[in-house]
Amino acid sequence: MTTTTTDESTTYVPSAETMSAVLSPAGRPTPPGPLAASIVFGWRAMLRIKHVPEQLFDVTAFPLIMTLMFTYLFGGALADSPRDYLQFFLPGILVSSVVMITMYTGVGLNTDIEKGVFDRFRTLPVWRPAALVGMIFGDVLRYVIASLVILTVGLALGFRPSGGVLGVVGSIALLVVFSFAFSWIWTFFGLVLRSEKSVMGVSMMVLMPLTFLSNVYVDPSTMPGWLQAFVDVNPITHLVSAIRGLMAGEVDGPAVLWTFIASGLFVVVFGSLTMRRYNRK
Repeated sequence: MTTTTTDESTTYVPSAETMSAVLSPAGRPTPPGPLAASIVFGWRAMLRIKHVPEQLFDVTAFPLIMTLMFTYLFGGALADSPRDYLQFFLPGILVSSVVMITMYTGVGLNTDIEKGVFDRFRTLPVWRPAALVGMIFGDVLRYVIASLVILTVGLALGFRPSGGVLGVVGSIALLVVFSFAFSWIWTFFGLVLRSEKSVMGVSMMVLMPLTFLSNVYVDPSTMPGWLQAFVDVNPITHLVSAIRGLMAGEVDGPAVLWTFIASGLFVVVFGSLTMRRYNRK
């Protein structure tokens, strides 16, 4: 270290050896690994909820309204009573509500891109997909909150899962896994489409047929044959059947297997498309 003295102050000038040590690769901090970087970005997503709690409206008020509205709107017409209908309906509305809010992953991504936030992330010396993966990690908390809200309301209205605590925990875990994989569809739309309104509009066009043309609200056996053919291959149908089985204490093995297969396909196909688009954008 070299010291230079003037009349007013003393200035320390680093020596050549010190500057060389700082600027050399050996003197630089080790970049975080993929998991660590993703967790940091996931924490960022949760901090956004802390500073803007209005974001929780769609995972609290929306599931609450949907559960109450459909239980008392269709319960008397489709079953002997709203309570009887609730035993069939609650696993379905649990899936429908949580899958619906996955679209906000693409909306949030598109907003960050428009504001230039992701341009800054791309310049950081971290695993490039970390910002996207972390954002979806943060959304997992939203899925869990929505699930707990719906279950709490259902229990208050008279829903009784025969599968007990293990069945309920297994159902939420399976739903979170599927929702995490399903969110990659909206990350791709968030990168491709130009505005958040476009992302939301396209998302609703996809989600409405998938959720309503399924076994969420009614038994598919009452539908026309040509419509049952679509319902039978709908991944939402398999997810609802799997969760109904877990909550009833009767595991539907094929439905659980197809749910995991669909989740894997969503990650492989749309995850790859998302990363390709993200790297070229």
